[in-house]
Amino acid sequence: MDLFTAMDISASGMRAQRTRMNVISSNVANAHTTRTAEGGPYKRRDVVLRERTFEDELSSVEVEKIVTDTSPGKSVFDPGNPDADDQGYVSMPNVNVMEEMVNIISSTRAFEANTTAVKAQKDMVLKALTIGRQ
Repeated sequence: MDLFTAMDISASGMRAQRTRMNVISSNVANAHTTRTAEGGPYKRRDVVLRERTFEDELSSVEVEKIVTDTSPGKSVFDPGNPDADDQGYVSMPNVNVMEEMVNIISSTRAFEANTTAVKAQKDMVLKALTIGRQ
């Protein structure tokens, strides 16, 4: 494995986690959005990652797609809300903020792990360059 392959593997993980963090942030930001351009409440989105194998043994990760969670949200009684139905209930987004916070912590840790791997690779190259000077 050469340096650039190792960097590519770590960089792919960082790109995937950056996309995941953006989607999670959007979910949190829209946790109380009851009206969207598509109609109805905001629907939670999730990132599907897939393994990309190269050089027979090494693998990286890439975003396969971003899917919409079709599970129903809660109905909240709020007859004064302009989005309330005839009985006074408002359909809320299917976003659980606590679950999203756990997901963003997990994504942040994965991003940090890839950053650490890139730094270790850089340090090894710098050390190899200094060996020839001595």
